[in-house]
Amino acid sequence: MYTFIKLGGSVITDKAGREAADLPLINQLAAELAQVRAADPTLPIILGHGSGSFGHHYAARYGIHRGLSPHADYTGFALTAAAALRLNRIVVDALLNAGFPALSLQPSASLQAAGGQIVTWDTGPVALALRHGLVPVIHGDVAFDQLQGSAIISTEALLTHIALATSLRPSRIILVGEDAIYTADPRRDPSAQRIPLITSANLAATLHGTVGSHAVDVTGGMRAKLELMWRLVQAIPDLEVRLIGPAPGNLAAALLNLPLDTGTTIRAEA
Repeated sequence: MYTFIKLGGSVITDKAGREAADLPLINQLAAELAQVRAADPTLPIILGHGSGSFGHHYAARYGIHRGLSPHADYTGFALTAAAALRLNRIVVDALLNAGFPALSLQPSASLQAAGGQIVTWDTGPVALALRHGLVPVIHGDVAFDQLQGSAIISTEALLTHIALATSLRPSRIILVGEDAIYTADPRRDPSAQRIPLITSANLAATLHGTVGSHAVDVTGGMRAKLELMWRLVQAIPDLEVRLIGPAPGNLAAALLNLPLDTGTTIRAEA
């Protein structure tokens, strides 16, 4: 069973800026991943990251997520893809510099969508990378769409496709982004309480209180991410999803199953 990790675009970049990568934080997370790899060289990881202030800026500007007509100018599509790749190069270079064997795999090179949903994606290279001891690194990306011309496929959607449509089933998924899911928006409501565990018992109430992103996000924000993760924990027995913040040591502790009194865990039953 595999471990899927997603580094949120709002964490590794300043989404309110433009192509503003948080290099110190990226290097910190890369060092933690290298630390875990050194402790357990056989741990199979599939790593993804969001596009943050790189891809989201161009996608929103050119309406890539809403679709492009067959005769539209697709330059914005190419600019969005290029921006996503620029951030991916920064992340992968930081990982390699830390001694973590990361291999960049661009989803849009072999992916097609219909109505914003993945129809086909050649994930063979993901499996081959793992077989050779490498860690495949994917990212939120553009996609040619059979119904609407263009689409944006989020990192969560890519990981969901791998989990449900291939034999690379995860036993856990770690999302590095918001510190946790709360009963209300903690930025606006000081009485908001962290929700340590989400199951079928409190899912509906949690979704009711969940808000979207606080900056440009063409992939649906937190609610869409939570709904996707819930779909996965229902479909894959014993799967556990953990949302954690990027504070130093959180990612390494989560991967090494060390006590961590922060974040939110999602699983089908208590």
